[in-house]
Amino acid sequence: MTLSEAILARHSVRAYTEQPITGETLATLKQKIEQVNAEGNLHVQLVLDEPKAFLCAMAKYGKFRGVRNYLVMVGKKADDLEERVGYYGEQLVLLAQTLGLNTCWVGVSYSKTPGAFVLDEGEKVACVISIGYGETQGVSHKIKSPKDVSNASDITPRWFNDGVKAALLAPTAVNQQKFYFEYVGFDGEGKKPKVLAKKGTSLVGYTQMDLGIAKYHFEIGAGKDNFDWA
Repeated sequence: MTLSEAILARHSVRAYTEQPITGETLATLKQKIEQVNAEGNLHVQLVLDEPKAFLCAMAKYGKFRGVRNYLVMVGKKADDLEERVGYYGEQLVLLAQTLGLNTCWVGVSYSKTPGAFVLDEGEKVACVISIGYGETQGVSHKIKSPKDVSNASDITPRWFNDGVKAALLAPTAVNQQKFYFEYVGFDGEGKKPKVLAKKGTSLVGYTQMDLGIAKYHFEIGAGKDNFDWA
């Protein structure tokens, strides 16, 4: 499965089987965690066979069931932490999909289990991502149109329009899709056209994290070599 195929196949999954993550699948996942931690200046940690975090009332309200494995998205407190968590966390989510695993971004529907992970000085938990073998593959949800989240049109490049379509399939908090992509074009600096990505406002929050997730999807759909971020 390619990353483009993973974007189409991925849906949020909240109920999981007891099948453990082992062997080559686990090794590949751990290797990717090391990579995103290095590139994103993060401290992502994979917690295995630990069900307590998803036995709280909030998890039950969120309809989570059978969660025993999860990624703890940790990093040093910074203005851009949430966007980096979104961008690099979605790399793990889509990799998991290619490995036959299922996932779900989780903002508040869990409890922090003492001893399950570590926080170094100045670090915080931005969110967690449940991961494992789902009881189902999840279901798709209604999404906005390209014109709602971008200036995509008949005259913008095809790669830009493809990037917007991929971004619309990105998971966001309560499916809010509060982001906007603008084709800027050539601005006299550099040899590639520019794309501006902006977050919207929301009472729910998580718009900065959502933007990071959507930007990674956009890069896959558009082809990262076709543009530079403004």
